[in-house]
Amino acid sequence: MEWQISEGLVPYEEALRSMEERVEAIRAGTQPELIWLLEHPPLYTAGTSAKAGDLLQPGRFPVYEAGRGGQYTYHGPGQRVAYVMLDLKARGPDVRRFVRDLEEWIIRTLARFNVTGERREGRVGIWVAEHGREDKIAAIGVRVRRWVTFHGIAINVDPDLSHFGGIVPCGVQAQNIGVTSLAQLGYILTMPEFDMALRAAFEEVFESDLRNAAQ
Repeated sequence: MEWQISEGLVPYEEALRSMEERVEAIRAGTQPELIWLLEHPPLYTAGTSAKAGDLLQPGRFPVYEAGRGGQYTYHGPGQRVAYVMLDLKARGPDVRRFVRDLEEWIIRTLARFNVTGERREGRVGIWVAEHGREDKIAAIGVRVRRWVTFHGIAINVDPDLSHFGGIVPCGVQAQNIGVTSLAQLGYILTMPEFDMALRAAFEEVFESDLRNAAQ
């Protein structure tokens, strides 16, 4: 397993190209699995279920076809994106469990900052409920090619939340549902601090999968 943290903002096209290359290398056995932590410049991505009407401001930022599952989402500075390239053949070929593990990874990471992240039936991602509202704090969008995963998760550490106004985030639109961040909840963190929590929670969730698959 390799961890990579990119400094600065990584262009989306570059990230897609790098993921494609790494997935093929993992399949070929020439490179190890990879967790890639990064930030993107402001942009919108459209998943395979994206609806044209959910792009409310088409000219606001570049829009990219992502090839992952899900609908529209925003990426930008202050949001920690984690691209997850794992070999599910070695870990157990179960895509549903993989997505569940991604959710658990986010929940355990947030718990380290006393934030309660929750799943919601029928809604992808992780949510924070308070004061009669449910706000999304993390998005999940994955793709699996011959049992190697790519794309991954995006957690709002301290992005400009107004940029989510250009889309209907993940196709969910209701008066009491929105988007939040750790900063908006009162937790001001550096990315290195957040990354330490991410890595510790990942090892709790995903290393147990490796041990179970080996038994």
